[in-house]
Amino acid sequence: MRGAGGNFGIVTEFTFRLNPVGPTVLAGPVMWPVEDSAQVLGRYREWIAQVPDELTTIVVHRKVPPLPAIPPELYGRRVVMVIGCWVGEVAAGEEVMRPMREFGRPLLDLCRPKPYLAHQAMFDASFPHGWWYYFRGCGLDRLADGVVETMAEYAGRIDSPQSGFPLFQLGGAVARVGEDDTAAGGRELGHMLNINGITKTPEGFAEECGWVREFWSALEPYHAGVYVNFLMDEGEQRIRQAYGARERKLDRLRALKTEWDPGNVFRLNQNIPPAARTAA
Repeated sequence: MRGAGGNFGIVTEFTFRLNPVGPTVLAGPVMWPVEDSAQVLGRYREWIAQVPDELTTIVVHRKVPPLPAIPPELYGRRVVMVIGCWVGEVAAGEEVMRPMREFGRPLLDLCRPKPYLAHQAMFDASFPHGWWYYFRGCGLDRLADGVVETMAEYAGRIDSPQSGFPLFQLGGAVARVGEDDTAAGGRELGHMLNINGITKTPEGFAEECGWVREFWSALEPYHAGVYVNFLMDEGEQRIRQAYGARERKLDRLRALKTEWDPGNVFRLNQNIPPAARTAA
């Protein structure tokens, strides 16, 4: 059931198998102006094809938030950021990160040795409770030229200071788990995209939702599944996509649901309903 547990019950106890990380990692964003987005994404596509498992990255397009570590003259500027986290020896990470950090003319480089926990909390301030959120996500096999062009175009249309879109690097150890070993699908994909339309109040929220939907639709020729936690109320077909096109995993999950929760008590999520009971 790994990857679909919210549909099946209440967890009362966890047993963790931990891997040592840090405590110091090489992590943080490197920023370029959004006008350089297509060039940065093109270089990024080449670079990540060679990086080892010790590095994972996210590419984020958004307006620069007013944070203490950022010069005030950059606040509100549209940028593209490559955010890396290297968990091996820092000196080795400097060499792996160098080709990306030295590409073009970065506006700011905040990639530094830091405690892993500090990096882990980096995005907390961007998603507080009480704001207005609208998300649409999709998996991508690779960063095709059409994907890069579309991302660059819609990055230039970002309006709300809170909106943006993280592109998550997959592959590596994630891809080496068998497709049928967990309920979560899409392990063979190269990336997962989550387009975020966010405002602090209802004002302007409808416009942000429109930007998200239009952007998502423009990428539709390249969609390759979706991560279940990036779904909103998008219908049963999208839930099916999250568990794989072959539906074998979804059928197994539905059988479990039918056996253990025939009344569909656990339903306040991306629901997998039990099979209908046939009257005796």
